[in-house]
Amino acid sequence: MDTSALYRDVTEFAHRTPEWVRGFVEVWTEAGLLLFGALFAALWWRARRLDDRAAALAVLAPLVTALGYVVSESVKSVVDEERPCRAVAGAVTSLVACPPTGDWSFPSNHSAIAGAAAVALAATVRKLALLTVPMALLMAFSRVFVGVHYPHDVAMGLLLGGSVAALAMVLLAGPMSRIVRSVRDSRAVGAVWFTGPGPAR
Repeated sequence: MDTSALYRDVTEFAHRTPEWVRGFVEVWTEAGLLLFGALFAALWWRARRLDDRAAALAVLAPLVTALGYVVSESVKSVVDEERPCRAVAGAVTSLVACPPTGDWSFPSNHSAIAGAAAVALAATVRKLALLTVPMALLMAFSRVFVGVHYPHDVAMGLLLGGSVAALAMVLLAGPMSRIVRSVRDSRAVGAVWFTGPGPAR
């Protein structure tokens, strides 16, 4: 798949945007993942007083996101696609430093993490999809905007991360719910602090 022409169009557009827009995207493309982390923490804390399944989903969300990253990195190590900021002839200079050779381009790990996080968080609280899906799309677009990924890199990253997260949440929700129930029933102080006591009885 060759998306070099679209890559050139996006990066040239990036250079024409106001400086504050470029500054925001340059910050978002790295720090945006921290917002997903903050959402994981907030949902985990909220779920400590909810039922076993809700707590299990909140615990699973960051774990399946990490799994999405591992799968993406595994694919990347096999494909060995050079970064467009070095490979595309005639392209404008990337807005951020081009990653070194050996830090391959396909698929985008940032996009895979964002896609997995968006799906995992939405599986935990469905209404969050209205926030997490646009966040993931913006993360993916930002990787092309700053010049470090092809469009097909980020599209596959989103698809891969989201698919892995969705499958893992479906398969692991039941077992994790039973684990949460067992931990809560154990009454062990540290363990129960982590899972929370569950709803008031």
